[in-house]
Amino acid sequence: MISNHPRRGRHGIARYAPYLNQRWNEGSTGSGRLHRELRELGCLGSARSVRRWLEPLRGTDPPMNGLPEAPTVSQATIWFTRHPDGLSSEEPLRLKQLLDRCPELAYTAAHVQEFAKIMDRLDGTRRLPGWIDRAEDAELPMIRAFARNLRNDLDAVIRGLTSPFNSGIVEGCVTDLKSIKRRMAGRAGFPLLRKRVLLVAASRRAPKVTKSTDP
Repeated sequence: MISNHPRRGRHGIARYAPYLNQRWNEGSTGSGRLHRELRELGCLGSARSVRRWLEPLRGTDPPMNGLPEAPTVSQATIWFTRHPDGLSSEEPLRLKQLLDRCPELAYTAAHVQEFAKIMDRLDGTRRLPGWIDRAEDAELPMIRAFARNLRNDLDAVIRGLTSPFNSGIVEGCVTDLKSIKRRMAGRAGFPLLRKRVLLVAASRRAPKVTKSTDP
C-alpha cells in the first residue's frame, strides 16, 4: 500500500513514506512506536503527523506479514561506501533496516565507514593504527585479513592516507594508454601507437584562444 500524501518539507513525514509503508506492511501499526522510530532516523515530524499519515491506511486491507525484498550485494556495498550526501532519500532508511536485522553486517559497515572517513579526511597518521587494532580484534574474517595486510606495509599505507599527493593521475594515464593499445588489437607497432596517443591528447586539449591584434 503506497500512500500519496503531499510533501511536508525536507524533514517532513513524506520523506519517510517508504519506511512507514514498509513498517505498516510488516504489521507495525502503532503511531507512537513508528514516531519514535522516525525520530531515531532524524525525522522532525510530530506524532500527530504520523497519526494523520496512517489514517488512510487504516481503512484498507489488514497489513501483510512478511519481510521486504532484500537488497543485492551491489546495492548494500554502495550504501556502505558512498558518502551519505550521495544517497537517495530512501537508501539511508533501507540501510538502517538491513543493519538492524544483521549485527555482523552492522559491524562490517561500521568498520568500512570509519575507514572511509580516514581516507576522506587524510587522517591516517592519527587514526589508522587504532582502526587496524580494532579491525584485527573483530569477529569478521574479511575485515581482519584486510587489517593484517595493511599492517604488513603500514608506513606506506599511512603515507598514502595522510599526504594529499598520490599516483592517481599517473595510473589514469597508464590505463588510458592501455585502452588505446587494446583498440589497435596488436595490428601495428610502436610508431602507430605513438601517433594515436598524440592525436588523442591533441583532441582533448582545450583550444587556445588568441586575441586579435587588429587595431
